[in-house]
Amino acid sequence: MTTRAGDWLAQASLLRLIAVMALVAAPHVVRLPPWESAAVVAIMLWRAASAMRQWPLPPAWLKVLLSLAAFAGVSASFGRVNGQHAGAALLVMMLALKLTEMRSRRDVLVVVGLCYFVMITHFLFSQEAWTVAYLLACAVAVTALLVEANHANGALSPRITLRMGGALVLQALPLMVLLFVLFPRVPGPLWGLPSDSGAARSGLTDSMAPGDIQRMIQSDEVAFRVRFLDPPPPGHALYWRGPVFTHFDGRRWSALFNGDDYFASYRQRVNDEAYEGTGVELVGGAVRYEMMLEPHRQNWLLALDVPSPRELPPNSVLTGYYQLVTPELVRERISYQTTAWTRFRLSAQLSEGARRNALRLPAEGNPRARALAAGWRSEGIDDEQVVDRALAWLRAGKFVYTLDPPKLGQDMVDEFLFRTRKGFCEHFAGSFTVLMRAAGIPARVVTGYQGGERNDVGDYYVVRQYDAHAWSEVWLPGRGWSRVDPTAIVAPGRLEQGLSGALGDDELPSFARRGRGASSLALLRLQLEVGWDMVTVAWNRWVLAYGPQLQLDFLRRFGIDDWSKMVLALTVLLTATMGVLGALALRRTRPRHAPDRALAAWRRASRRLARRGLVQAPHEGPRDFAQRVARERPDLARAVEALARAYVAARYFGRDEALGELDAAVRALPAR
Repeated sequence: MTTRAGDWLAQASLLRLIAVMALVAAPHVVRLPPWESAAVVAIMLWRAASAMRQWPLPPAWLKVLLSLAAFAGVSASFGRVNGQHAGAALLVMMLALKLTEMRSRRDVLVVVGLCYFVMITHFLFSQEAWTVAYLLACAVAVTALLVEANHANGALSPRITLRMGGALVLQALPLMVLLFVLFPRVPGPLWGLPSDSGAARSGLTDSMAPGDIQRMIQSDEVAFRVRFLDPPPPGHALYWRGPVFTHFDGRRWSALFNGDDYFASYRQRVNDEAYEGTGVELVGGAVRYEMMLEPHRQNWLLALDVPSPRELPPNSVLTGYYQLVTPELVRERISYQTTAWTRFRLSAQLSEGARRNALRLPAEGNPRARALAAGWRSEGIDDEQVVDRALAWLRAGKFVYTLDPPKLGQDMVDEFLFRTRKGFCEHFAGSFTVLMRAAGIPARVVTGYQGGERNDVGDYYVVRQYDAHAWSEVWLPGRGWSRVDPTAIVAPGRLEQGLSGALGDDELPSFARRGRGASSLALLRLQLEVGWDMVTVAWNRWVLAYGPQLQLDFLRRFGIDDWSKMVLALTVLLTATMGVLGALALRRTRPRHAPDRALAAWRRASRRLARRGLVQAPHEGPRDFAQRVARERPDLARAVEALARAYVAARYFGRDEALGELDAAVRALPAR
């Protein structure tokens, strides 16, 4: 196909196109393999240089070879060419390769369409407020390119195209808001995401071994946010319950059942009887709260202590371990309200099967820990006294709470308790649980989060990954399952002040110090982070969490309480908005004339004279009218003659300097 002579791209247009492509693809760079990021940058730089130096475009065989190499590279990096990550990587690579054959404005229109599509893919990775703001700026830039591509007479000024692109995007915003608010929402996504959807995240997993939670401390990602509707408990009582582990293989703790097993075995209508069937006796201390949980790609939820049976999150159940699970992986941010009971009794009666599971240990291993626990038991003391002896032994053992514990060998519990004595919360919780089982006391490990950072301005708590924690639960006659946190014995500051209260500055990650001993610049940055987090909370609550229930609750305020009214309101408002925008567009097409300052001044003067009964006749020119006024009102003769003289000079002879004289003559006429 040949290209018309007048259809070749101007150099300025091509350089602007490359800049906009880089702007649109930039957020994907951190998600692409290093080789692809380098290749995309190299192609863009080469095309810009070729445009300025008039280098020829590559031959067809080379373009085919580059395309095949791109497919092979993406397949080798991701193991596939479809899906969320691989598909986005392939799309960005194809967008860059389009530069190798770009010759005409038709190619620009193809690239503009691809840029719009690449913008949409960013929402598969992030839906934060800053992402929307950034992509709105990208939409203005891409639309400006579209305006320029449809202008056949050479490159336009960037100021003109950006202004027109911004105007078009602003005109689309009312339609976007209407569709967002009124378009009927359905539960879940409108289409199934690929199997690799959702970025990999740090967080709790379905098992625990030494070092697992310790690695989470290196991340300041938000795990969840909590807003208490009642006065919150003190910081040391904020234990957010997650996965519970009862199986120990000598090194790793894990659960006997996962969330899918629980749904297959225990799914039922949640009511008082079913809740009491889990062996919970609620004593008091109810606290209502709202949680906004970040996606963690697991099928469990977090809750403070024991959740209320009447306010479990939708489509969730409470397992026999008092853990909330859902049938689907949590791939999106979810929000739910529930009530926590901070005083309760768990399983006052323990079944024989549950007792066996909570006492099971590997057949061999850790002989010194077993002997220590057997010695306590041989003293003839009861279970509660054994627990107290174990905590006292830890308190007197000069144990160290540290982020850098030594590596442990095969008998990890013995090595930790009797040799290294340095560890993190998973070391203390796991070893204490082994001691209890060796002493004949049913015990298990609970993982979750402890504490949280209060945002005083927004009145909510932020719990981050470095707040991850592990503790033990032991079963005691008459009391049921009771929480025992051996970490609190060794590092009591961990509960009151968080991680920063238990570790020194030399061990803490910089982000975990949260302004401790920081400079004024660092404190300002911390304040900005707090303010931005409030924006994020509002965005998550009113935009990302705007699902079917929130939509219905919001629209009920305006008398819209079902889908039929919702569709009717959407149709009427969309039609009205389109009509207004159409009328504004038609008004812009009307020819505009430059204002006639001389005529406007003459009309102001005529209105003043008309109030005195001196009205200009249709057949009278300005000079004739001035002469008649002079005869009828000699006191106005001089002012009217100056007015007519300046008006004729300005309007009929085009003398701009006469406009000033005309304005002065109008002001000289008496107002009344």
